[in-house]
Amino acid sequence: MSPQTNDRQLLSEINVTPFVDVMLVLLIIFMVTAPMLEQGIDVNLPQVAAKDITAKEEKLVLTITKKGEISINEHPVELSRLKENLEKIYENRISKEIFLRADETVPYGFVVKTMSKIKEAGIEKLGMITKPLEEER
Repeated sequence: MSPQTNDRQLLSEINVTPFVDVMLVLLIIFMVTAPMLEQGIDVNLPQVAAKDITAKEEKLVLTITKKGEISINEHPVELSRLKENLEKIYENRISKEIFLRADETVPYGFVVKTMSKIKEAGIEKLGMITKPLEEER
């Protein structure tokens, strides 16, 4: 018996078509879902020069939009019920601290009324959230 010769050669090219198909599908999925991931309340914060605050636990953030809508950690609250809600939230907390984030176009009087309700609820520390100043060029 004579040995058989194999005339076949190995194909050394990689077929990248399935890889490209998968990548295009993933790209489309991410392009569609990325805008849905952005959540929150749109607030135009005033800019000031201040150092960052380091937080060890999750803090409550009270937000006032330019329409005068109030929310606590993105849960809407009416100004008339703000004191009651804050008292319920803080009745079992040790740290009585909240951060206020208000649009710069909100009237000063409305912000002061909100701050008054916060103090009436027994909150000891009130922090203000701002954006860093943009460097002038």
